[in-house]
Amino acid sequence: MNKTALITGASSGLGKEFALIHASKGDNLVLVARSKEKLDTLKLELEKQFGISVYVIGKDLSDQYAPKAIFEELKVQKIQIDYLVNNAGFGDFGLFAECNWDKQLEMINLNVTALTYLTRLFLPEMIGNKFGKILNVASTAAFQPGPTMSVYFATKAFVLSFSEAIANELKGTGVTVTALCPGATETGFKDAAALNDSNLFKGNQIATSKEVAEFGYNKMMQGKTVAVHGFVNNLMAESVRFAPRNFVTSLAKMKLKTK
Repeated sequence: MNKTALITGASSGLGKEFALIHASKGDNLVLVARSKEKLDTLKLELEKQFGISVYVIGKDLSDQYAPKAIFEELKVQKIQIDYLVNNAGFGDFGLFAECNWDKQLEMINLNVTALTYLTRLFLPEMIGNKFGKILNVASTAAFQPGPTMSVYFATKAFVLSFSEAIANELKGTGVTVTALCPGATETGFKDAAALNDSNLFKGNQIATSKEVAEFGYNKMMQGKTVAVHGFVNNLMAESVRFAPRNFVTSLAKMKLKTK
């Protein structure tokens, strides 16, 4: 019997790549994103290419009521979720004192609240079935504070901490949780966060969405709790644990600098 993966932020970037990978493995899909039109197009492509079933839901997950609505809709449709990929998220660049508060709140709701609520909604059934895999997309940003992207870095620190904690709680249940921590990746993220000219992206070899998604999928299937993509990113993630906090924060600010 085919398993089913729910993937958020599935219309482009990492989310679309996760959908392609799961479809290639024969998994049915539930795809969630704001743009239902893009999802409908992707649904037709995947069903034709892989012969699977794809159910699409057009929802803005920054809406606090969206996770429960998705959960209830799938109950009505009698669709059981075996894999939950919490991929949806975005960042914003600028000084916190000058930021657009509504955008910061939307970011917190999407990056933190929706991810946490979806996990809470689908987790009990996974435990009851003695099988389930959850992939939460964090970031290498999770390992240090990020001046000029303070809220984004803080949301990803939450995702990492939350994922590690519940992964420990779930030992022996048949359910695993993986926090995927990519570094700079070729997605729509840098455009949305206004980071095209930052030191983070300029002159660096950037991972593709496909590379990161394949890495994340493999680590999720292995039940790995924390998955940092790339040797240099792993090195940086480990080294910040031993460096002075002020130095780590200043280094992060330098990497995000645009001029």
